[in-house]
Amino acid sequence: MKIGFIGLGNMGGPMARNLAAAGHQVAGFDLAAPQIEGVTPAATAAEAAAGAEVVITMLPNGQILRAVAAEVIPAMAPGAVLCDCSTVDVDSARAVAEQAVAAGLGALDAPVSGGVGGAAAGTLTFMVGGSDAAFTTVSPLFDIMGQKAVHCGESGAGQAAKICNNMILGVTMIATCEAFALADKLGLDRQKMFDVVSTSSGYSWSLNAYCPAPGVGPKSPADNDYKPGFAAELMLKDLRLSQQAAESADADTPMGQLATALYTAFVEDEDGRGRDFSAMLPRLSARGRGPGSA
Repeated sequence: MKIGFIGLGNMGGPMARNLAAAGHQVAGFDLAAPQIEGVTPAATAAEAAAGAEVVITMLPNGQILRAVAAEVIPAMAPGAVLCDCSTVDVDSARAVAEQAVAAGLGALDAPVSGGVGGAAAGTLTFMVGGSDAAFTTVSPLFDIMGQKAVHCGESGAGQAAKICNNMILGVTMIATCEAFALADKLGLDRQKMFDVVSTSSGYSWSLNAYCPAPGVGPKSPADNDYKPGFAAELMLKDLRLSQQAAESADADTPMGQLATALYTAFVEDEDGRGRDFSAMLPRLSARGRGPGSA
């Protein structure tokens, strides 16, 4: 299959590499112009999209998605599918889908879960909104880039699922960091703490797959000197999207609100910009206080 891939950063680059390694013809574009193994560089987003059967985008926000869509949709052949894997606001996802459909294209919003490690390993989960026909076209590519793709409904449904998922992630990561900081203060061995909680009612993805304490559980940024995995500022972006959606839907999300406030304090007030949230753990243990508290 001929694929255009726009956005070759920490997530998009490995995803495009996996598609090329599986034998697909991939043309890629990114403003930073990274060299991705097996991916043919394109000079512009429109050039990457020209003649492609599927165009995949992985972009920072809805405003950039709208701008890229305006560039690539006119360059795409009728019947091709525009598949956006970014995490953006639902309104932007729906607006781009409407624009694509009006141009005779298929459209999917297909944000992902699984982080940089999942992108590299091809084990992402895709939450997909859009038509049945477009989903069928792109499904073989989802199988290469990930381990699961769930068709959640019409356009915007994928973004809605991602926003709800990441609100849970934000809340549970805070609780996990606080619990390990408390365990340190109580003199509990971190491995013993993990052994108990990872098989008990405190089980969560944040603990079992992304434990913020080094030396326990699967490898995570904690085992790499807390170098960034999923940056805290990206988590903050997703939490803000969740609260924007909650306000629009008149939904009560007090834990989501609190998580957003704590991440805001960490990213904007506590010198955490661009670092993985798990870097909070050593500081919490040293200071004996929760993230974002005075």
